[in-house]
Amino acid sequence: MTNHNGTILTVNDLKTYFQTEDGIVKAVDGISFQLQKGETLGIVGESGSGKSVTNLSVMRLIPEPPGKIVNGDIIFDGIDVRELAIDEVRKIRGKRMAMIFQDPMTSLNPFLRISSQLMEVTRLHLGHNKKQAYDHAIKMLKTVGISDAEERIDSYPHEFSGGMRQRVMIAMALSCDPELLIADEPTTALDVTIQAQILELIKDLKARMGTSVILITHDLGVVAGMTEKIIVMYAGKVFEQAPTRELFATPANPYTKGLLKSVPDPAHEQGKELYQIPGLPPDVAHLPPGCPFAERCGYVQEICRTEYPPFIQINEDHHSLCHFAREVYAESVQERQAK
Repeated sequence: MTNHNGTILTVNDLKTYFQTEDGIVKAVDGISFQLQKGETLGIVGESGSGKSVTNLSVMRLIPEPPGKIVNGDIIFDGIDVRELAIDEVRKIRGKRMAMIFQDPMTSLNPFLRISSQLMEVTRLHLGHNKKQAYDHAIKMLKTVGISDAEERIDSYPHEFSGGMRQRVMIAMALSCDPELLIADEPTTALDVTIQAQILELIKDLKARMGTSVILITHDLGVVAGMTEKIIVMYAGKVFEQAPTRELFATPANPYTKGLLKSVPDPAHEQGKELYQIPGLPPDVAHLPPGCPFAERCGYVQEICRTEYPPFIQINEDHHSLCHFAREVYAESVQERQAK
């Protein structure tokens, strides 16, 4: 078990809105969480739930306009990131906190050699000269498992496979030994074998460097063995947060139960359709008055359509945004005991 020593990141009541032709889109609407040093947090949910916007907000990478962080605290190792001038943010971003972006082909410059892109980071943040930066870039490619690093270092991104480009992105993110690593769907475009390798690589580097990690994904299966706690997001809100094992064993939110049922099971009965949550996520520019999940929920009652649900505490570390969170939790306990 990782030894945690203090809090590296505190996000409190974060709200990030976008001004669009259809009105104000509340992409992130009151998110709060803490990340301990050396801990891995998973943020899961369907596309459009606000996962990426949350972490782009933490990195101060929201394009203004149309986006704007309208409220909340982002405290990184005692520093209020929202209060910093953009030049001060740049000194932290890439050095002390880094991000692996979702699509390496759009994140890497296709016209620059891999060496140039890796060297830029350490020359800017670590003060390396050209030779030091070049040697460090080769070392980082070796660290992320790219063989023949000396020969491959001067290649262009298109000469690398998708998995190798993702490794380059990880090498770039880890070049300055950041204290916080945000991985935004780092395995989405990769085949299953490469997915497993990338996740194992992040896990191994975290263990060796003591890095705190936020892993963003829409796949609960991915975070099962990677994280210590999970936040489930829906329509810009935290719908459930709990330690990973507890969330998988006894979910207390109908949305989380739906996501878990949607994960393919090797014991799945042949010929039987996989479960999928009915309907589509709501338009966050025009949310209904009650629970945003009400129209898709199997537990829905009249109160769900008219009153916004409370954030109910199940136990010390387990919370759920649902009028019937305790009943859903009790049902999950019974289902677990019946297995």
